[in-house]
This record gives sequence, structure tokens and C-alpha cells, in this order.
Amino acid sequence: MPNTSNTVDNPFFARVWTVMSGHEPETVRRLRRENLAGLSGRVLEVGAGTGTNFAFYPTTLQQVIAVEPERRLAVLAQRAAEDAPVPVSISTDTVEQFTADEPFDAIVCSLVLCSVDEPGSVLRQLFSLLRPGGELRYLEHIAGTGARARLQKIADATVWPRLLGNCHTHRHTEATIVDAGFEVQGARREWAMPAWVPLPVAEFAIGRAVRPAG
Repeated sequence: MPNTSNTVDNPFFARVWTVMSGHEPETVRRLRRENLAGLSGRVLEVGAGTGTNFAFYPTTLQQVIAVEPERRLAVLAQRAAEDAPVPVSISTDTVEQFTADEPFDAIVCSLVLCSVDEPGSVLRQLFSLLRPGGELRYLEHIAGTGARARLQKIADATVWPRLLGNCHTHRHTEATIVDAGFEVQGARREWAMPAWVPLPVAEFAIGRAVRPAG
């Protein structure tokens, strides 16, 4: 069962995200599969939500530890873990409070770095939790340009973070990943919704970053 020592209580977001994660478009689900492909060993997933990723983990994994501090979402993640193709353990620590006795082979971040208060600090912590040569796999909202950038800035300054669990859409996440010490070895941007859709989160960044072995 989940460890409930550091739970987060955000009932409105939990309800919203439960509905949204249950109705993701196939474009997003395809990106989730791609983000997890080829992983092996021990994996830490940050911000597991309802456990949407669990069904897509390759059977080459030894173990997944999934961090989800919102207690209602953690209950749903635990249910999803029971049907996962690999062993999944749920922790309700926040990522800022999470510690581990041994380093991980990979860390997975899916639509979560937009919602932490200090992404640079969190990414430096994740860097420390990886073994040298280990991978950070990320699928994240990303800062746009032009009119969409203006839309994102307005959304971030008004209701969007309040309604969607502190999500900030105009973050230069890939630059922050590099600043934390990672080497990005494969990345691209992709529209998960048509470019004409007036949403601040229509574009995603998907990539693979490595903790240098030296």
C-alpha cells in the first residue's frame, strides 16, 4: 500500500486529472509509449498521477517506484499498479522529499516538471538519484513561441496553475534539464493536438537525457 507520510490534498485537481487521464487522445498515449520504450533495470517515475504510464512499461524492467503525493491519485495509481506488466511500488512522498538507498537506472517524468515549484532544484535532485550513465526520459509541456507563448504567459499568470495542479505551461524545461547537468541525447517537439487549437498545452517535448558517466 502507499506510504502516506507526506500526502498532498488537492481534491479539485484530483477529480480533473482523473477525468483527463482517462480520456487522453491517442497522440498522447503514443508519446507515452515512445517515452518508455527500451527501458530496463530500476526506474523511478515522478508524478505518476493515476498510473497512466504503467501499462506501457516494457517487461524488461526489474522494478518501478512511482511517486505520487496526491492521496486520491495515489489510490488510483495503486489500482493501476496491480494490473501493470512489471512490479510497481507507490510512494506518496513529494519528489522533493523522496530519497533512495541506491541509484536508479532511469527516471521518468511525464507532464510533471511543469507543476513543481522549483524545477531546477528538482532536476538536480533527480540527477543525484541516477547512476552515472542513467537516463532521464521526459514528456513535458514546453514554452512556445509567438502567439502561443503569449497565451501561455497569460494562462500561467491567471487561472491555469490554480485549476490544474500548479501546471505552468511556459517553462523552458529542456534548458533547465541541461543546467542540472544532464546531456540531452535525443529530443524533439511534437504537436499532441492540432497547432490551431487555442490551448497552451498543445505542444510537447519528448526526449532522452543522460547523467554523464565521467
